[in-house]
Amino acid sequence: MPLGAARFGLSGADLGKLELIQTQTASSVSTLTFTSIKETTYNVHLLTIARMKSDADNKAVEITVSNDGGSSYETSNYDWAWRYQKSDGTMLEKRNTSGGDFTIVQNVGNSTDEVLNGYVYLYNLGDSGKYSFVNWHCSGITQDPDYISTYGGGTYHQAETINALQLKFSSDNIASGVFSLYGIKDS
Repeated sequence: MPLGAARFGLSGADLGKLELIQTQTASSVSTLTFTSIKETTYNVHLLTIARMKSDADNKAVEITVSNDGGSSYETSNYDWAWRYQKSDGTMLEKRNTSGGDFTIVQNVGNSTDEVLNGYVYLYNLGDSGKYSFVNWHCSGITQDPDYISTYGGGTYHQAETINALQLKFSSDNIASGVFSLYGIKDS
């Protein structure tokens, strides 16, 4: 069955379809931007991250939003919290109530097998009367190297229309990765 063609719900009702907006393959770029997110068409978006690698060791992955089509990206009003789990048994909680971005994972490495995979759901981006919300789950290999998993959520607590997204590392380039943005179509 093709992606997005599955029926959801016990009654078999078609509750939504996953529709691809754009896929990008990164190669040594400082940021990855989605500037045509179809925010008036979709209330829910899904961003997938596959094999993301940094040019440098020990970096955080960050997402920022724009209200001017990507001419600039907001640098305040982000609240988020997540759990960080490592295969060595370490569990930590990270949070920020006055962030300059959504930091979705930290300590991503840059050796051969140190890549990050994950997904991010984004809600209400096109609704100027509501805050935008996100939740995510990521997994990969850290600079230790060690397996990590993060899951969390947050809000951009400014009610405005969000019409572009930016994904980046805290510093240094995105060495490689494949990134897809989907819209979830209402029934």
